[in-house]
Amino acid sequence: MASPAQQLPPGWTAEWEPTHQRYLFIETATGQTSWDPPAIDPELAPSSSPAPATQHTKRRQYAAGQTQAYYGAGDNLNGGGYGGGAAAAPQPGQLFTPGLAAENQFQQQQQQQQMGGQPPYYGATPEPEYINAPQPPVYGQPQAGVNNLVDQFGQMNMGQKGLRLYTTNLLTSPPDPRELSNPPPEIVLPPNSCISTSPLANADHTYQRCTLNAIPTTNSLLKKSNIPLGLILTPYRSLKEGDEPVPLVTDTVIARCRRCRTYINPYVQFIDGGNRWRCCMCSLSNEVPQLFDWDQVRNQPGDRWARPELNHGVVEYVAPTEYMVRPPQPAVYIFLIDVSHSAIQSGMVATATRTMLENLDRIPDENGRTRVSIIAFDTSLYFFSMPPGTAESSMLVVSDVEDVFLPKPTDLLVNLSEARASLEALLGRLGDMFQDNHIIGSALGPALQAGFQLMSSIGGKIIVLSSSLPSIGVGALKNREDPKILGTSKESGLLQAASPFYKTFAIECSRAQVSVDMFLFSAVYQDVATLACLPHYTAGQTYFYPAFNARTEDAIKFAHEFGSVLAQPVMLEAVMRVRASKNLRMSSFHGNFFVRSTDLLAMPAVPQDLSYAIEVQIEDTITAPFVVFQTAILHTTCYGERRIRVVTTAFPTTSNLSEIFASADQIAIATLLANKAVERCITHKLEDARDALFNKLVEILQAYKASMTAAGAGASAQLAISENLKMLPVLVLGLLKNVGIRQSAQIPPDLRAYAQALLTSLPSQLLMPYVYANFYSLHNMPPECGTVGEHGVIMPPPLPLTSERLERHGLFLLDDGQNIFLWVGRDAVPQLIMDVFNLPSYEVLRGGKLTLPILENPFSQRINAIIQKTREMRRGPYWPHLYVAKEDGEPALRLWALSCLIQDRGDVLPSYQQFISQLKDKLNGGNY
Repeated sequence: MASPAQQLPPGWTAEWEPTHQRYLFIETATGQTSWDPPAIDPELAPSSSPAPATQHTKRRQYAAGQTQAYYGAGDNLNGGGYGGGAAAAPQPGQLFTPGLAAENQFQQQQQQQQMGGQPPYYGATPEPEYINAPQPPVYGQPQAGVNNLVDQFGQMNMGQKGLRLYTTNLLTSPPDPRELSNPPPEIVLPPNSCISTSPLANADHTYQRCTLNAIPTTNSLLKKSNIPLGLILTPYRSLKEGDEPVPLVTDTVIARCRRCRTYINPYVQFIDGGNRWRCCMCSLSNEVPQLFDWDQVRNQPGDRWARPELNHGVVEYVAPTEYMVRPPQPAVYIFLIDVSHSAIQSGMVATATRTMLENLDRIPDENGRTRVSIIAFDTSLYFFSMPPGTAESSMLVVSDVEDVFLPKPTDLLVNLSEARASLEALLGRLGDMFQDNHIIGSALGPALQAGFQLMSSIGGKIIVLSSSLPSIGVGALKNREDPKILGTSKESGLLQAASPFYKTFAIECSRAQVSVDMFLFSAVYQDVATLACLPHYTAGQTYFYPAFNARTEDAIKFAHEFGSVLAQPVMLEAVMRVRASKNLRMSSFHGNFFVRSTDLLAMPAVPQDLSYAIEVQIEDTITAPFVVFQTAILHTTCYGERRIRVVTTAFPTTSNLSEIFASADQIAIATLLANKAVERCITHKLEDARDALFNKLVEILQAYKASMTAAGAGASAQLAISENLKMLPVLVLGLLKNVGIRQSAQIPPDLRAYAQALLTSLPSQLLMPYVYANFYSLHNMPPECGTVGEHGVIMPPPLPLTSERLERHGLFLLDDGQNIFLWVGRDAVPQLIMDVFNLPSYEVLRGGKLTLPILENPFSQRINAIIQKTREMRRGPYWPHLYVAKEDGEPALRLWALSCLIQDRGDVLPSYQQFISQLKDKLNGGNY
């Protein structure tokens, strides 16, 4: 019999598919696949005899995981797919004929495709009027440039309820920014794994999410996928309107496993008539506490199945006395305020004291226990004694900064409500007291020591407001900024701490339950990399306002962020531990905390919306059908109550590689990679971090190509990835172009260090726009955008980050979570300029920081509503500046705004298309 390739018209090839015992015909130019190509010889009809067994000896046709998914082999208990069918896999060398049900399913889906029906898939359908992208791959529909036969097999899953795998070709499927607002892939747990029917039994992904929503049963399978396994935690996520509050268990009955100390949760099993429960982590049988079924509030029998801990993935317990080393501490705030010449001249001191005065009522103090102190510093320290019951205060000066001492035993750290009058009077005149101060210099280190002495017996927060490089006493730093080494291999040295004092002091603070927040304002080099050590090891946060000037919009931004920090509920003297099912281990930790023992994270004062990343290791084969991760944080509320927050998430296990890829959470992966890249920048070199990011992406694509596509290890004209990971390459490109990691000789080390602090602390919801900015066209947005709808202000549809979307007559908005740019085209009509800026023409419009006027016209009001929602819709205290960037305006501002368009080429950095081509060449070269 003639070879099929010899019988086909030019441009077609044929491959024998043993599972269906028929040939699949492929058009080489487009990658289109078909069972029945044109001009086919009757000899080669699908009923032809199979090809010789030696035809494909050099590469296997399907990955083991794919064939297993198709055959439906295995069940939950035997390590197969979750919810699997009962069909048996063929023995080696034995041909397998699909069962009638599978064949019928295949035919039905072929017919469904022909009739125009499309099954649901993960990912939003692109709208052609906004995105020039092909439709996402759908089962049964040939995808241009991608051999999707293997996908069809993976999608069938022979009756399984697991996730379906859809392949997309990155070469023909440009990024659709709306994908980033989709939820993670569904967590499909085996039947009866949860004792509750509550939809809240698994923690919401904004509290805890995993890079994989189906956990591989073996470490070798995880390595085969090349996807890093890790948890992204934001345990103290802030609550917005409409969010489900965290249920509080007040009856002090806390059921925990005797062996592994796991808290009872929706994934345990009740046995022995409900008298005992089996731990979902270690399988130990535990007694149910006697009061578990008793309602202590009503003093009557209670409904066990209504208990919050059995129905919610996130709960909070009121901790009994055995969870306390000491009585709950009050909230303590010590403000260290730089009053040197530069701080006074910039207006920082006046803005800070005014903001504190306006926000005294917002500082958490419901129980009247909160205590505050103010210490000012330049080259000396200035303490303020505020006796309660008076409006008077006195200043005590300590000029010997080499041996710091407290000048008075009392009235320096005062009760906020009792000393309110004297505190208000002091804040009202503090700026005037130092308005003629011409001292240049900063004794920040001694000021920190003084604050620590004042509060070390209690713990709390030190909030530092510093406007210059520390230059006097312990912790003094030198200007090490050297333009000649920017962009070289030595640049990473500028991102490491210059003095050991700040790390050792931070660890000392951590032991005493003292946290430090840094607000930095310098117009010149301030060594953010060194000063950020304090928040990093004490669970605080760094805020940076380069070249702060209170006469501009800087004052509004700082006042909003500082006021939000003051008003935030803070979790004090916290310790966090993450537990996981048998054979899973937390291997490394990223974020702002101090690792006190192998897996205990110490966090003296935890602000809301701070994120942590934890890498997970599979130590041995997992035999359970699902695994559980549980994060427990013991803390004291700022209202003086000891509590335990418990966050529980269960994930199915799988030995199916296609399910692993289909379950991958691209946002969690990008968040973990950002943390790992920053750590590598500091421990190695910036170049190493960039290489590691690129190579990890190559490894993931290589694994997918080798296991999930017919191309296998050979060269391919496509660049295939699962549909749920299609935004990962552009997110990695965004990280490579981020200020914290980007290759450039123009980025000041302070800006780079601050960007790295953001990359390792922002929750995913804030990190994604920081990596891949939001881009909207405002001049031609749909009429409903900017008006109030069912879910608040309606936002315009996001655009891909490429300058191809810019129009000379247009008005565009770019938002990266830290800054907002209004891009104005040079041919913008005068009416648009008048409606938005209240100016007669483009020529008189000035670029730079701006507060947009609200004018009496609908277009102005809609744009202001969009900007307002952009600032308020995310969690966290950040208040983005608004900049107007004119197309032919100031070059530096214009280039800064354009640098957000990461799909364009910039400097030595590739465009998205070039980046994708580099990835394809790397994969086909096979030399990594």
